[in-house]
Amino acid sequence: MTIPNILTLLRILLTPLLVWLLLSERLTGALAVFFLAGITDGLDGFIARVFHQKSQLGAYLDPLADKILLVSSFILLGHLHLVPNALVIVAVSRDLLILTGVVTFWFFQIPLEIRPSLVSKLTTLAQILTVLVTLSQPLMAWSVDLRRLLYVATGLITVVSGLHYTLVGIRLWDKGRPAGTDELA
Repeated sequence: MTIPNILTLLRILLTPLLVWLLLSERLTGALAVFFLAGITDGLDGFIARVFHQKSQLGAYLDPLADKILLVSSFILLGHLHLVPNALVIVAVSRDLLILTGVVTFWFFQIPLEIRPSLVSKLTTLAQILTVLVTLSQPLMAWSVDLRRLLYVATGLITVVSGLHYTLVGIRLWDKGRPAGTDELA
């Protein structure tokens, strides 16, 4: 197992702690755990690139770890009424859409390379910033207007990313679906 994969697994294992802290409404502790998870995310990518430790497992685990962490965060921040429900719905729906697409491609044995697009990376960045700003609210008094702007921007980029992946998925489906699957659609 490579060091980046170990760091990714650590990020996955930090998620239950983050969930517990959020359910306990310990935002400062949740902020520390989320920040630590973010550091592991940056480190695993850096180490994988610089030390040539990219792996097939890492290509699947890294985005999965991000989704587990971010979806958990958004659902609980919505539950605590710290982010708008609409943003929670958009963020979670996008990830469910992507997951449904990947499972469908695997089921029909259509080749799929897991590679995040630029808009996907921007979405992840915006979502991470949203969680960080929200969790740091007790420590830093972010203005309501700044948070509202961040929520709208995050929602918009998330929708754009979901539409982008939908279009890419349709293109890949048309290109790679097995013969005789038209009747299943």
